Amino acid sequence: MDREVLVLRIRHEVGPGALVAEEADRPEPGAGEVLIRTRAVGVTLPAVRKVRDARDPISLAGEVAGQIVALGEGVAAFGVGDRVTGLCFADAYAEFAVLNTAMTSRIPDGASDVEAVALVRSGMVARGAYEAARVEPGESVLVTAAASAVGTLALQYAKAGGAGRVVAAVSSTDKADFVRSLGADEVVVYEDADWGAPYDVILDGVGGDLLGPTVRALATGGRLVAFSSGGGTVEAYELLVRGASMIGFQMRAIAVGKPELYDRWLRELWQLHEEGTLRTAVHEEIPLAEAARAHALIEQRRNLGKVVLVADDGATPSSGRCGGDGSSGRG
Repeated sequence: MDREVLVLRIRHEVGPGALVAEEADRPEPGAGEVLIRTRAVGVTLPAVRKVRDARDPISLAGEVAGQIVALGEGVAAFGVGDRVTGLCFADAYAEFAVLNTAMTSRIPDGASDVEAVALVRSGMVARGAYEAARVEPGESVLVTAAASAVGTLALQYAKAGGAGRVVAAVSSTDKADFVRSLGADEVVVYEDADWGAPYDVILDGVGGDLLGPTVRALATGGRLVAFSSGGGTVEAYELLVRGASMIGFQMRAIAVGKPELYDRWLRELWQLHEEGTLRTAVHEEIPLAEAARAHALIEQRRNLGKVVLVADDGATPSSGRCGGDGSSGRG
């Protein structure tokens, strides 16, 4: 494993969002790690924002899926040849990647690598946000960023969970048919003066400046679950006058703090997918070397569902590493 191979990394001096190919050695897995040949890499909004705001060189994170080609010391739960997926926090945009086994799970037979990166992280966040909201049968649910990878699955969770009215909030009307096809009863655009409020539950994947109008759309006693990396500020008075509550959700809290619950949710996620209750939505499969185009798609809010980078089996392999102690989350 000493040959030089190609790896994609960000060069901040080229400009925000500009990704260039660089050469690196294919990595060796350390203790508690596996080396996978990457077949698919999911591009996330947090990664896009990180690249956009970078002022120093950074490596890229993302969901990865592929086949194990080597095991590190002490790894007994996986074997060479297993197909797995996981969340990689450094140098994920690569044709070879190292995963900590704490962040790794098997891909069921019959599911593709692209489906795995479109389903697992996004589906687990959608499930966790929906659970945090404690939606009662018949309640109204608004999902912001409804055309995103997480949003598309949150819509489906709301429909399957018995919500009485499921509304999708999107950035433009050209996404309306898409989100309706995934279960939205109604569609609103962020710029609309009337969002069809009030809502019992709002699952917010946008944050930032949109957080204010989102809170104001809550019904009396409503619950807002914020799972976006976009931040934002909420006036306590807006919650007070509605008797409403705001809940922050991050998958890491479940993955690290409640691993048994995480594993149960993961099994249920794949079962719902196999049954057809949850459908993955992939906007486009883009060659790994064109990662900058994938970032532009998400930055411009043009994607309908997940954007996935795919490795070219015939190309010179690239490399990536995302080791660590597994404390940052799981795939």
